[in-house]
Amino acid sequence: MKSTLLKTIKFIAFLSVGAALLYFAFRGINFEDLKEDFRSASYGWVLLSLLFAIFAYISRAIRWKLLIEPLNFQPKLSNTFYSLLLGYLANFAFPRLGEVTRCASLARKEKIPVDKLFGTVIVERVIDLFSLFILLIILIVFRFEKFGNFFTETVFTPLGEKISSSLALSKLIWIILIAGFLAGSFLVFIFRKKLSRLKIVRKFKALALGVIEGLKSIYKMKKRWAFIFHSVFIWANYWAMTWVVVFALTSTSHLGIIDGLFLLVIGGLGMAAPVQGGIGAYHWIVSRGLVGVYSGISLEDGLVFATLSHESQAILILLLGTFSFLMLIRKKNKPETVNS
Repeated sequence: MKSTLLKTIKFIAFLSVGAALLYFAFRGINFEDLKEDFRSASYGWVLLSLLFAIFAYISRAIRWKLLIEPLNFQPKLSNTFYSLLLGYLANFAFPRLGEVTRCASLARKEKIPVDKLFGTVIVERVIDLFSLFILLIILIVFRFEKFGNFFTETVFTPLGEKISSSLALSKLIWIILIAGFLAGSFLVFIFRKKLSRLKIVRKFKALALGVIEGLKSIYKMKKRWAFIFHSVFIWANYWAMTWVVVFALTSTSHLGIIDGLFLLVIGGLGMAAPVQGGIGAYHWIVSRGLVGVYSGISLEDGLVFATLSHESQAILILLLGTFSFLMLIRKKNKPETVNS
């Protein structure tokens, strides 16, 4: 009962944050202009964007399979794909729930330990974060005069202020925190044998060892070039699916491929926000990015672009995620096997 109540409170809290961000994104907007922009949009470009998204999802499923194979498991690509899409669908319920959901669903279908799958997902997330960071650096280094001010004012300055305020704790609090950490570590060391007999400690240790084993998969990988290819191919499709949407609107149709990269990077930052599926955060940062960097693009135009881009992907995830769920529950599980 308490668990259900806590989950409900968390869901409402995250949804409220997303709704607040949507409110701030659309505050002061001329909705008549907004409706006119939606009416005149060329939706063929949006459909093309969805095709690139599907290519990226298939490539992601293949890359995940490549990470799992060094663990001496051979999951079906179809089950890997369905679990991945079901995870994306779960992210619309709770932020980061998708990672747990896709690992649990694939573990159930393929009889792979969940903890080892967590390790492979952590590897994926680190690579994605690194890829997004590299793209951000490319934009800043080669087009600082165009994009530098936006990133400085919207990303780096607020982040620096947040870190500074977090570090601005009194010396007494820092002393208490450090002393507490040292005392806790000492007690764990002294009572380590008794603690090791506790069921919850054994489970945590098994989980940690499984995650470490999953993390090692990238070093054991034999098909490294295939892994690198799919890592590049995934982000190339993300780039393409973001860029082609600009041609759906007259006001943004002049934006080039580097502008598409800018939209991909700031959109990625919005999707990383702790709200369901980036709702609100994506709309806010992408629309403000378009208005702040490009002259002649109104806030209404920016919000139409952000909405077309985000909601089309959300609908695709809803359809593919639901289909994946149905496929996973109707397909027979792999029989139990002994992993050598």
